[in-house]
Amino acid sequence: MAVDESELARQLYRTPPDRFVAARDAAVVEARRAGDPGTARRIAGWKRPTVAAWLVNLLALDRPDLVADLGPLAEALRTAQRDLKGPRLRELSAQRRELVAALVTEVRRIAADLPDAPPAARLPLAEVEATLHAALADTAVAEQVRAGRLLKAVHHSGFGEVPRPQLRLVTGGAAAAAGGGAERAGGGEADVVPQREAHRGGARRAREARAARAERAKRRRALDRELTAARAAQRQAERDLDGTTTAERDSVAALDRIEGELAELERRRAVAEQELSRAKLARRAAERTLTAARRRTGEVEGAIEAVDAEEADPTAGGEEAD
Repeated sequence: MAVDESELARQLYRTPPDRFVAARDAAVVEARRAGDPGTARRIAGWKRPTVAAWLVNLLALDRPDLVADLGPLAEALRTAQRDLKGPRLRELSAQRRELVAALVTEVRRIAADLPDAPPAARLPLAEVEATLHAALADTAVAEQVRAGRLLKAVHHSGFGEVPRPQLRLVTGGAAAAAGGGAERAGGGEADVVPQREAHRGGARRAREARAARAERAKRRRALDRELTAARAAQRQAERDLDGTTTAERDSVAALDRIEGELAELERRRAVAEQELSRAKLARRAAERTLTAARRRTGEVEGAIEAVDAEEADPTAGGEEAD
């Protein structure tokens, strides 16, 4: 009978990572026993997920309706970013944060209902959140998330904050134009007052434009400082993540190695138990043989004693003829 790989994958990727290898190996044995070596080989190639990826898989398998919301929102974000629609992108970014927060809350709830899940304080929810953000930026990651077959957490530096609008400096063209008009106007006392009013209005607009430029420059410098600090924090977070990811990978490798050693020890234990069982059977047979030999020895010794007694007393065998 053919093995239902889809259903088996759902079961395996719902299994806690510390029991994944044993469950997978058992499935391989079962597939071979069912006469399906091709499926057995494919199952043997399935990799164990990290705890964060396992939690995301549980979310996709248990709440596919929530995970399905990632697709439309991701497409809308990409469109808004491509078209440089600032207000729309800000609106969608807020929706993204709300959706990811809701999904992380759902992951926490799912884990709380599982007896084999780590305690709440040890759940790698930051990695879960980063993976969900990556799914909103990368269609390939989104597909892995929806399939419930994610192997490790994913981090993506995609959709950042809304791009700043391009700032254009307002020149004093209006004032210059007003001034030029005054110079070109004919001299005449009747034109003096309008020219002075126009000049004062142009000067006021120039001052307002300079003040606006100064304010924008001040905001830009503040934002640049904030961006520098944010980038430094991001680089530090990336270094921290690299370190923890390496430590996690090393721990997984060590656990795999120990599990392999345990499997070998279990095999040797089974062999030793069989040898012990055979030795016990052999000992019991030897004991029975010894008991029989001792009984025979006693019987022969008794016969010898009887013969010796007859030899010592000739009359014991009857009177001799005259």
